[in-house]
Amino acid sequence: MNRTNGGGGANLYALRGYNAALVLDLLRSAGRAGISRLELAERTGLTPQAVSKITARLRDDGLVEEAGRQASTGGKPRTSLRLVPEAGHAVGLHLERDELRAVLVDLTGAVAGERRGPLDLGAGAEAVVEVAAREVEGLVGGVDEELGAVLGVGVAMPGPLDHTHGVLHRVTGFPEWDGFPLRDALARRLGMPVVLDKDTNAAALGLAVEGEVGSFAYLHLGTGLGAGLVLGGAVHRGAHTGAGEFGHQVIQLDGPVCSCGDRGCVEVLCLEAVARGDVDEAARVLGAGAANVVGLLDIDLVLLGGRIVTAEPERFVRGVGAVLDARARREGASSPVPVRVASGGEWGVAEGAAQLLLAPLFGRAEG
Repeated sequence: MNRTNGGGGANLYALRGYNAALVLDLLRSAGRAGISRLELAERTGLTPQAVSKITARLRDDGLVEEAGRQASTGGKPRTSLRLVPEAGHAVGLHLERDELRAVLVDLTGAVAGERRGPLDLGAGAEAVVEVAAREVEGLVGGVDEELGAVLGVGVAMPGPLDHTHGVLHRVTGFPEWDGFPLRDALARRLGMPVVLDKDTNAAALGLAVEGEVGSFAYLHLGTGLGAGLVLGGAVHRGAHTGAGEFGHQVIQLDGPVCSCGDRGCVEVLCLEAVARGDVDEAARVLGAGAANVVGLLDIDLVLLGGRIVTAEPERFVRGVGAVLDARARREGASSPVPVRVASGGEWGVAEGAAQLLLAPLFGRAEG
């Protein structure tokens, strides 16, 4: 199976020049109304001649079309151009410890299809790769052959892992995955490009692409607990792509044993509180961890996500917010760091995973 250039679509990976990416990003932001070549030149700093060459190539490749003429302001009416959303697609795949979610999105990130099903991350690499591949094939099989290219698959799953080389490390609770080259294995099985990243990084990237600005932490509480960090507008993965192991900061010495082997981690304390039905305590513990991140990185915003949070969103926002409020008062800060639930709900990670493929096309490669 190889749909990376299906239906005679454009070779999208060949279009990733910096200037073309600038133009494509502005076209995507302009929506259906479009934007004129002159406006593109003004906003990118490129010459009108350069913009004309870039947009001509994009039109030839089916990525851009005319959107009509703008109202005249005294001279010749300008022609607006707009992105053709269906000219390309990407698959976002969220592999949780016990569940799989997959989405198919167009170039604007709009969802064109979705699938979900059970998954046993402990069933072994071959079994997991096969289940994942079948779900991707089910989604891609619904793309009309006359539509644009399928760029590939963005895979998001629990870490730690090596984003650069597409290799898993000792996934918390599943040490048998250590060293498995998931990216390359799935790419061979599907015959299309694959990008691998942590679930929290993928979600954070999706949020940044959607318009969250500045520096923020995305905290994901599901079967585990992790963080995606966006610093200065870019996803921060760290020197070894291991940043964001938020759940395994120790806040209670000699506390309960965590699945990572340490004691008193934020993750085990949160999950144990949830298991006994004490959501307020889970939120308080999560807030303590969030306060550490705020103090360390001086971020602007805390966003909460994951299935446990989405089941009780108000209580988690209130509980985490109370801890951050108390910290701000102690430090004499003018206002606490705001807390809210991330957009996207339980599909946010899968949609963010698709952005691992789309973002570079629009000059939004992060980290």
